Amino acid sequence: GGLAGSEIGKSLDRADRLEANQAYSKMQTAPIGETINWNNPQSGHSGTYTPVRDGTSSSGRYCREFQQTITVGGKTQQGYGTACRQPDGTWQIVNG
Repeated sequence: GGLAGSEIGKSLDRADRLEANQAYSKMQTAPIGETINWNNPQSGHSGTYTPVRDGTSSSGRYCREFQQTITVGGKTQQGYGTACRQPDGTWQIVNG
């Protein structure tokens, strides 16, 4: 999500993505403002997810805005996104 499709996000390997996905899952239920960190000691890559606001979309789905960082090779990029819960309980990034 968010930065995952960006240039810096393309540098993430499979293990990085696994760590990031676990943090993303925790962010979905974390209190607003609580930062969830992830890192991969093998690659040295890391990042964060912080939920900043939640609410309801125009279609009535529960959504959550979040901030995201990814650090690769000592360079950190920030991004923002919104994820909404689907009827089956999974989350979909709707903007970011």
